[in-house]
Amino acid sequence: MEREQRHKRIRTKIYGTAEKPRLSVYKSLKHIYCQLIDDTKQSTLAFVASQKIPSKGKKVDKSKECGKAIAKLATEKGIKKVVFDRSGYLYHGRVRALAEGAREGGLEF
Repeated sequence: MEREQRHKRIRTKIYGTAEKPRLSVYKSLKHIYCQLIDDTKQSTLAFVASQKIPSKGKKVDKSKECGKAIAKLATEKGIKKVVFDRSGYLYHGRVRALAEGAREGGLEF
């Protein structure tokens, strides 16, 4: 409930365009999902889920690989800059690992 309220408050300030899409993060108990969203067209440009990543190990490691994978998809589409939307989650643990992986992959935010 509190996370949803934080997410709504954040989303009033964050907006993604085709040149600078929104990197949205969702995490469940087992997996983490991220997508690049163009809010002007209301379309998803790229999507990565941790269950599709063939790495073994901790969830934090899978999250970092997920960030690198979304960065790779973004650079293939010519996207270098994004707006990071943590969806009300604390910037800690898996969310932070995903952000660091995306930065290592070449995304700027």
